[in-house]
Amino acid sequence: MSVEVDATDLAILRALAADATRSAGALGREMGLSQPATWRRIRRLEEAGVLKGRRLRLDAGRLGFGVTVFLGVKLATKGRVSLDDFERAVTAIPEVQVVEHVLGLYDYRLRIIARDLPDFERVLRRRIMTLPGVGEVEANVLLSEERLPGPLGAA
Repeated sequence: MSVEVDATDLAILRALAADATRSAGALGREMGLSQPATWRRIRRLEEAGVLKGRRLRLDAGRLGFGVTVFLGVKLATKGRVSLDDFERAVTAIPEVQVVEHVLGLYDYRLRIIARDLPDFERVLRRRIMTLPGVGEVEANVLLSEERLPGPLGAA
């Protein structure tokens, strides 16, 4: 379903991308709209699937998780292990924050958080490598991360 998005909709989306906790009233005042008009626009964007919810971004470091690792996983036995079974098993591991099925050298890209490198090694050895069908893995430790504005660009 395609929805027409005008300049006001884009401004609302940019504002929500920057701070999803803002109320429709506060957004409306900024955009020169009434609270009900702003709310109707937000609901229309949600119903069309353009706005797919609002999420909290937690600071993993402040919660004691100082290491983020991107792990490429190549399944060894794709014929015997269903992709759904792997996805179901890997998403049950609390340290795995994101599971992406990708095209390329690896079948999956996982974003994993751990307290430190020994904790990551424990997760890798005891949880990831014991999953059915796991073959090769490649770990990339995150050094720094920049927040990009995404497809809407800067305001």
